[in-house]
Amino acid sequence: MKPLRDAGLSALVALGLFGVMIGLKTDAGPHSLVLRARPWAVAAAVAAVFFGRLAMLYWRQWRPAGTPSPRHVAATLSRIGRYAAPLLLAFAITLPLYAGRYWLDLGVLVLTYVMLGWGLNIVVGLAGLLDLGYVAFYAVGAYSYALLAQTFDLGFWTCLPLAGLLAALWGVMLGFPVLRLRGDYLAIVTLAFGEIIRIVLLNWVSLTGGPNGLSGIPRPTLFGLKFNGGGGPGSFADFFGLEPSISQRVVYLYFVILGLALLTNWVSLRLRRLPLGRAWEALREDEVACRSLGINVTVTKLTAFAIGAAFGGFAGAFFATRQAFISPESFTFIESAVVLAIVVLGGLGSQLGTALAALVMIGGAEVFRDLQEYRMLIFGLALVVVMVVRPRGLVSGRTPSVALGGRRHIGADMMSEGHG
Repeated sequence: MKPLRDAGLSALVALGLFGVMIGLKTDAGPHSLVLRARPWAVAAAVAAVFFGRLAMLYWRQWRPAGTPSPRHVAATLSRIGRYAAPLLLAFAITLPLYAGRYWLDLGVLVLTYVMLGWGLNIVVGLAGLLDLGYVAFYAVGAYSYALLAQTFDLGFWTCLPLAGLLAALWGVMLGFPVLRLRGDYLAIVTLAFGEIIRIVLLNWVSLTGGPNGLSGIPRPTLFGLKFNGGGGPGSFADFFGLEPSISQRVVYLYFVILGLALLTNWVSLRLRRLPLGRAWEALREDEVACRSLGINVTVTKLTAFAIGAAFGGFAGAFFATRQAFISPESFTFIESAVVLAIVVLGGLGSQLGTALAALVMIGGAEVFRDLQEYRMLIFGLALVVVMVVRPRGLVSGRTPSVALGGRRHIGADMMSEGHG
């Protein structure tokens, strides 16, 4: 009776939540909006919650004796990850050979979020600092590139490091006021910082264009060769004697973001093995113990914010040159929430998990594009299921950065991952 009562309560809560969200829909009538009821949709959602909760309870109670333990599953996933990472890299490099423009555009979008996830993973996954305003550094990078390119007539590859440095500077500026904060208080301050940046961009019309944004942002070039559909002197197609096509620019942008993402991954892995990376992980596990070991917590936090912000600035500069138009509407809190969800879903501190989560969340959203009304509902439901089944992410365990003797796998249950 207890499982039935628990499932019934879950269904009752679902009825209260979904009764208005799903059960009522506004349609355009002849003279005004018309409210239409959809009881079948509510019934389907409540039934799914009831039977799903019931199945989960019975699985926990009568799980087969041969079911692998969570630690065994984590070790198995780690072994699979050794082969999955090279396969994913080979797939990413060869994608332009057999994919059309739509899939390349989708690949550019996924890789942008992969890069953002790896940048935020330094702050949240390694240093254990909950950052809800990461989109601010994304915006600083985008606007820095746009303003530098338009004002001083600089190219993409010249402005890219400058945009990263400016974003890192803002990361340090954010780090100083929050040195004494941790947990929920740190999250609130970073959230406020992200909103401050967005409001400044929205109201500083003379510099940022306000709500109208900035347009005509220069596209990236390859050693001075431009990518345009019309061809002409000085273009990539004219130099190599090819037929002018807009797909050439898409392929070039794809390889640019792929290179930036791989650079982010390589730097993150190298930093993790350095004393600075080990200091981040010590800070994540226990700040008090970190101080007692003589580690400079101030420098450790500031470097985490600065390096994570720099990669966010690089991604923002690429976003600006890809879109050729930016506005404050592209840098809302939902972007920070999506990137944070990618990091948490993939597993805090896991590079492979972050890439897989970005592929599932961003690529999966395109799969359900036709179901626009239910896309966010399916997305949220999938996140709940994953957090119940894999509470520490898709790839929660990993091999330690430094080990005395033989390297052994660390299971998810042995890591606090920022919750200590």
